[in-house]
Amino acid sequence: MKGLSRFFTIGLVTAWYSSNIGVLLLNKYLLSNYGFKYPIFLTMCHMTACSLLSYIAIAWLKVVPMQTIRSRVQFLKISALSLVFCASVVSGNVSLRFLPVSFNQAIGATTPFFTAVFAYIMTVKREAWLTYVTLIPVVAGVVIASGGEPSFHLFGFIMCVGATAARALKSVLQGILLSSEGEKLNSMNLLLYMAPTAVVFLLPATILMERNVVGITLALARDDIKIVWYLLFNSTLAYFVNLTNFLVTKHTSALTLQVLGNAKGAVAVVVSILIFRNPVSVTGMFGYTLTVIGVILYSEAKKRSSK
Repeated sequence: MKGLSRFFTIGLVTAWYSSNIGVLLLNKYLLSNYGFKYPIFLTMCHMTACSLLSYIAIAWLKVVPMQTIRSRVQFLKISALSLVFCASVVSGNVSLRFLPVSFNQAIGATTPFFTAVFAYIMTVKREAWLTYVTLIPVVAGVVIASGGEPSFHLFGFIMCVGATAARALKSVLQGILLSSEGEKLNSMNLLLYMAPTAVVFLLPATILMERNVVGITLALARDDIKIVWYLLFNSTLAYFVNLTNFLVTKHTSALTLQVLGNAKGAVAVVVSILIFRNPVSVTGMFGYTLTVIGVILYSEAKKRSSK
């Protein structure tokens, strides 16, 4: 039984890695290499798939028990989270149009820095001094990687930093807004309510900022039907990122997920360089390695301070 359980956990981690890295690389391919320059519409496709597949998984397949929204205030809190979540995903997708995946992942690794900043500003929660010290290599690594990045693009960099900050803000807000026992939702139920709310936010943004994108996509499909399959597969993968994330956390622990996440970033960098063959410099790789080491030290410092 132990062997079976270990095999199942390895399978889950593999599925999480594959879906996570897969959606990242496919986003990059669609937005940059393929030339489908509509990141807001792409994000809306992701959120639509998450809405439908979350409902199927929870209401029909009973992956987790369904939790209901208990009040108007709770709904408003979920809507606020959804808006920040939208900003994070859209900004991340926009950045992939201009930056290689390797550099995108280097910036994304600074999430702990932004989490610590927002937690301090919004909850006045101070960490141990050692925890703050470990954030120095996290930030220094990205500064070094930026200076040595052959494909550096200022707008893409700003969008990626914005996406990373929004992702950190969402996690801090989630802890504050849904902290009471009556309002706590597991991540799958939270996605069930956040995804359709995100679609409501993204629809007018798509209409205003990416005009006639549906017509353009249909015209593309008439010339190359593969675009339809790319979008369907990509959107389904976006849901499986969330599903496998939840299952890996459930069958291991949040700390294990954090450690695996650090390694996942490094794997994504290597795979993206092999596939897209984007130029990298020794300085850039040194900076990214320094950031990853900083994140590992940060995780260790957090673990020790919580004991």
